[in-house]
Amino acid sequence: MEPGRSFRNTGGRWLCLWLSLLASAPLPAATLQVRVDDGMAPIADAVASLHADARPAAPGTRAVMDQRDTTFVPGVLPVQAGTAVSFPNSDRVQHQVYSFSAAKPFELPLYAGTPLEPVRFDTPGVVVVGCNIHDWMIGHIVVLDTPHFGKTDAQGLVRLQAPPGTYRLQVWHARLAAPFERTVSLAEGAAGQAVTLALGPPPPERRGNERLRALQEKLRSLKREP
Repeated sequence: MEPGRSFRNTGGRWLCLWLSLLASAPLPAATLQVRVDDGMAPIADAVASLHADARPAAPGTRAVMDQRDTTFVPGVLPVQAGTAVSFPNSDRVQHQVYSFSAAKPFELPLYAGTPLEPVRFDTPGVVVVGCNIHDWMIGHIVVLDTPHFGKTDAQGLVRLQAPPGTYRLQVWHARLAAPFERTVSLAEGAAGQAVTLALGPPPPERRGNERLRALQEKLRSLKREP
């Protein structure tokens, strides 16, 4: 064997291994804390997202929008495009979930428990979800073309993580006429952004009183009996 050949071969294998590990190592992350308010108080349930190149969700990505106490839980669900969403019914009454939104029209016939198949949301946009039986039930599924998103808490805060770079920061809320947008540049480490939104008026209360709701459910149960 040529002197030094074994060393060169071993060194080459180590170099290839090192380059492979370097390529697969996660990129350094930048953290952006977004604080959302209306000029007077923090805003909860606003969806903040960072957009660069669109990427589909990883295969098998799932999320859940439950139904409890005739309310969608969570009322606002942000997901990445390609996510399959399950709609379990945790109530003792049946629901009929549907949407007419262009991003994903669908209907789940009257049911209790959990439907066998989730609904896949492939197209970015806002999907307004309702129940044909209980018209006060309204939910929003915000479908995004990015994995970098989150929802503000009761203090109006959300933290987003992404590789350093330039992004389009977008903030959506159900009472905004159009999403807020701003270009941001992220460096490695932490940074902050404050966003003030001009919200429209809250929707009118659609939920009936408890006595009326009980009467409606009793009438529906009588109709379902043979």
